[in-house]
Amino acid sequence: MAVLSLTPFSTFPILSPMDSTLFFLTLAISASSVPWLVLATPTSCDFPAIFNFGDSNSDTGGLSAVYGQAPPPNGETFFHKPAGRYSDGRLVIDFMAERLGLPYLSAYLDAVGSNFTHGANFATAGSTIRPQNTTFQQTGYSPISLNIQFYEFNDFHRRSQTYRNQGGVFEKLLPKEEFFSRALYTFDIGQNDLTAGYFLNMSGDQVRAYVPDLMNQFKTIIQYVYDQGGRSFWIHNTGPVACLPYILDRLPITAGQVDHIGCVGPVNDVAKYFNTKLNETVVELRKQFPLAAITYVDVYSVKYTLISKAKELGFVEPLKACCGPGGKYNYNVKVGCGWKGVVDGREVEGTSCKDPTVKINWDGIHYTEAANKWVFDQIVGGAFSDPPVPLAMACHRQ
Repeated sequence: MAVLSLTPFSTFPILSPMDSTLFFLTLAISASSVPWLVLATPTSCDFPAIFNFGDSNSDTGGLSAVYGQAPPPNGETFFHKPAGRYSDGRLVIDFMAERLGLPYLSAYLDAVGSNFTHGANFATAGSTIRPQNTTFQQTGYSPISLNIQFYEFNDFHRRSQTYRNQGGVFEKLLPKEEFFSRALYTFDIGQNDLTAGYFLNMSGDQVRAYVPDLMNQFKTIIQYVYDQGGRSFWIHNTGPVACLPYILDRLPITAGQVDHIGCVGPVNDVAKYFNTKLNETVVELRKQFPLAAITYVDVYSVKYTLISKAKELGFVEPLKACCGPGGKYNYNVKVGCGWKGVVDGREVEGTSCKDPTVKINWDGIHYTEAANKWVFDQIVGGAFSDPPVPLAMACHRQ
């Protein structure tokens, strides 16, 4: 292919405004008509699959497959029935799949109706980076921590090819081997690691103290996935957890700790510290794996903006859940969305608000479909990414 050598703009003769307009218009027309004059713009990656690791922010049915479906009204807005998601509709990972032209991800743990041709979802609600020394029944944290999610992926990678090679129905339900190296690997996890400490009555300094251990474990999993052929990574940082009703309702908070929009400043500071360390870890990973494209996505800034500018963006009551049993934040740890229970001696039920499309928070912990869509729209183009690459071009290293 011939290579065009463009003359620096400083060596062009000085032209009148009219002449310069005609000159650059002619240059533009010439560029569009000459086959070998191409712009060095990265092309779309054409990801054939997504493999997702995370918690409830991206769980499409993992926890529901183990402990029972998230009950109605979960799923009411888009799926019109429970769909394994802790939201009224789609999650950010669903919008990502749509944008990449892929089907919604089936949960790896879901044995009914799943199709893994274009990837699998290993996330479960309540998951943490490091294993919790407790049970789901005691605390609500999932036993499917990040290391377990990798074990599942490792097993899936190996066994899927064994069965796919048998042909028949397996060939239609399992991914091709080449998809594992060309896939996008997405991560959204860490929020529960922070809240677990606070719910054990740890101080902010005590929670900060174990963040480096979280980073070491996270880094190890990325290395394991890389060793399995993964080359394109899309990593979300953690959001402003101290703006969520379940934190505002459950933690002892003083007036001096509340920021100008009603969130708990010191707790969000720990989330930001986590994000700083995560960003540093990503930088280290890029040096360690120069053949990998690793994108760090600042979801925290996007979500905080959404909450702080809710009214301007068409949302109402950003710190109050849509689905709940009532109260200041419409949240109670004893009565979740879709459940009944007794609070202060009376029976209450976690029911949905009239219009989830104007609410940010769904059930005290998770976001509504409308909020998830807004978040996705901000991050898909790369404006909050490092490097600033769009989702569809996340296979390109910079």
